[in-house]
Amino acid sequence: MSISSQLSSSNTELIITVDGRFDASLLDEFRLSYESVPDTVKKYIVDLKRTEHLDSSALGMLLVLRDFAGGDKSNVEIANANSEVKKIFTISSFEKLFNVQ
Repeated sequence: MSISSQLSSSNTELIITVDGRFDASLLDEFRLSYESVPDTVKKYIVDLKRTEHLDSSALGMLLVLRDFAGGDKSNVEIANANSEVKKIFTISSFEKLFNVQ
């Protein structure tokens, strides 16, 4: 389980990749992945391509990221979610808060 992040060459997008289970054990690592980036970041992409499972604490972390990124004016995209993860987003109505791909 780990979190990695990468800034785009223009410093306007941050890609946060979650590898393995996305749960409470990643709280500090996830928060640190976006709190120390430059103010030039306007889009946050959470890549779940290698995420096997997420729980309610992960949903909470995504909400905190959304608030950090500007709340209703934020630009947070959930990318590469598998069918299980998409189902969780649908059930929890997170697809109304995030652009889920």
